[in-house]
Amino acid sequence: MALCLLLLLALLLASGLAAITWGSASLHASTVWSVVSQQLLGGGWQADAGQGGISQQHYQIVWMVRMPRVLLAALVGAGLAVVGVVMQAMVRNPLADPYMLGVSSGASVGAVSVLAYGSFAMAGIYAITAGAFIGALLATALVYALAQQQGRLHATRLILSGVAIGYMLMGITSLITLTAGQRELANALLTWTLGSLAATQWSALGLPAAVLGLGLLWLLLCARQLNALLVGDEGAATLGLNTASLRLQLFVVVSLLTGTMVAVSGAIGFVGLVIPHITRMLVGSDHRRVLPVSALMGASFLVLVDLAARTWFSPSELPVGVITSLIGGPFFIWMLWRRTTAMPGGSA
Repeated sequence: MALCLLLLLALLLASGLAAITWGSASLHASTVWSVVSQQLLGGGWQADAGQGGISQQHYQIVWMVRMPRVLLAALVGAGLAVVGVVMQAMVRNPLADPYMLGVSSGASVGAVSVLAYGSFAMAGIYAITAGAFIGALLATALVYALAQQQGRLHATRLILSGVAIGYMLMGITSLITLTAGQRELANALLTWTLGSLAATQWSALGLPAAVLGLGLLWLLLCARQLNALLVGDEGAATLGLNTASLRLQLFVVVSLLTGTMVAVSGAIGFVGLVIPHITRMLVGSDHRRVLPVSALMGASFLVLVDLAARTWFSPSELPVGVITSLIGGPFFIWMLWRRTTAMPGGSA
């Protein structure tokens, strides 16, 4: 396990270095190292210091543009992957994902309401995050309630409810955008709803990092309870687990993580579906292994996807959510086909 984590950490560092060096202005790795080391040692860039051939342009590209963007991509990728792991354990369905189940769309409605109408103004600079959290929490509760049948969670109803609620919430997001009467806001929201990490600044990293760190720590402490949920509510109850209380706590944590990530990056789909599934194929289903491995894999995945989004069609840049949808859509179909053919009678 320790070797696996070290390899994934090395993959993340290599992905980050590639994302910083490649782009419209390609840089040598030594230039990146010089800028980063000088900045971390407290020197920064100074026009009259020579800086070993490092120009102000190098400093701006590495430290002010690409470095915060890469770090935010890693945070968002890790956060969405962890959310996918938890949601799949909560509902015991490998097809669960914050995007597929409408949670990301709920967060989008909350965040767009803040941008368009100034809702949650009392939260100050965290108003968008607060709006996204409330929207994600309400969407999660609504989908979960609709998926119940005679007191039990029904897999097919869960997926259908999530898709239906997701589409309805996307419609509400579009309605708010089109009726807000702000042309510039509409253009910005269109890009944001497709998921984008463009124009990331250092100031955007603090809250996602704190929420992800605390959330992941709490979830790791609950890893044994998450394992117990996989055997079903009755089995978990025989082990002394209060499933209702645990699910309520997980609802809040999942909504907070999703809302925070959506607030800074937009609605990026399928990360929470693809990464947990690949992780379980590699390390099994024990959440003590699945959670940290998914976080590192999700971080590397989104860093590389963001690199592809801004370089494949350069000088144009695609919203990162377009790339994840192109990857996640076929992956979902494959999982659905695999799940259907594996069950007696071919029923999902």
